[in-house]
Amino acid sequence: MTREELIEQYEELLFADGYDDAILGVANRCGTYVVVYSYEKVIEILAEDIGFEDAIEFFDFNVAGSNMGEMTPVFML
Repeated sequence: MTREELIEQYEELLFADGYDDAILGVANRCGTYVVVYSYEKVIEILAEDIGFEDAIEFFDFNVAGSNMGEMTPVFML
């Protein structure tokens, strides 16, 4: 699914900017819809610019480690 398709179907979603190619779909977490991303694809996107090991470190600290409230996206392994 694309960001545009999800926006059409769901009222409010929180997206992780720069990772649209890694979107898998939407999940329901305790009554709140959240965007689901492919962990592997996000790492691939990051690795294009900073290398594989740095991509994992960046993801762990800056992406997975961020909390944007109940609408925080999910990254599926």
